[in-house]
Amino acid sequence: MVLTPERLRRLALWWLVFLLPLLPLAWLVERALAMDLGADPAQAIVQFTGIWTLRLLFVTLAVTPLRLMFRWAWLQRYRRMFGLYTLFYAVVHLLAFATFILGWRPDLLLRELSERPYIIVGTLALLLLIPLGVTSTRGMQRRLGPKWAKLHRLVYLIALLAMLHFIWQIRSSFQEQLIYGLILAWLLGFRLWKRRRRSRGARRQTA
Repeated sequence: MVLTPERLRRLALWWLVFLLPLLPLAWLVERALAMDLGADPAQAIVQFTGIWTLRLLFVTLAVTPLRLMFRWAWLQRYRRMFGLYTLFYAVVHLLAFATFILGWRPDLLLRELSERPYIIVGTLALLLLIPLGVTSTRGMQRRLGPKWAKLHRLVYLIALLAMLHFIWQIRSSFQEQLIYGLILAWLLGFRLWKRRRRSRGARRQTA
């Protein structure tokens, strides 16, 4: 295969997009090795991986609005990558919680699930993410046909559950949660607006 300047540019962009989501994890590992994660390193690791799960989920949801608003067609090819990174960080978040907070004790897990609703919604969001990751390939998309799109609409429910998981952990200030809530409202509101606009256009054509 001849590497033309255009192919080199695409390849460089692919590697850049691929490596960028790993930078937060690399920073976390470097801080952990330097023992510079504050007074409660376990809680810091869990919170850090959790917030980056939410951020990457929002990045995944932002692909469609940005593509439509700025006509960035190239962005579409990276949506699956962002989605898989969201699942990756969610799994790391769960493993960090199970390792550093629960110590892999089943009795503590059962108690957390029964006493802390935010654990329940967070776990549900992760469980719903798994089938989306498994079916993210083009082969699965062809195999499932129209059912694929219906299945992947679960990402909107996952986003709401993840946001609820985040909100229920408010200790004092809710400023950060408010910012993320407004971002999610825009991401979902934009889709609702586009759907209504297409529906109106279809009704006009029918009329």
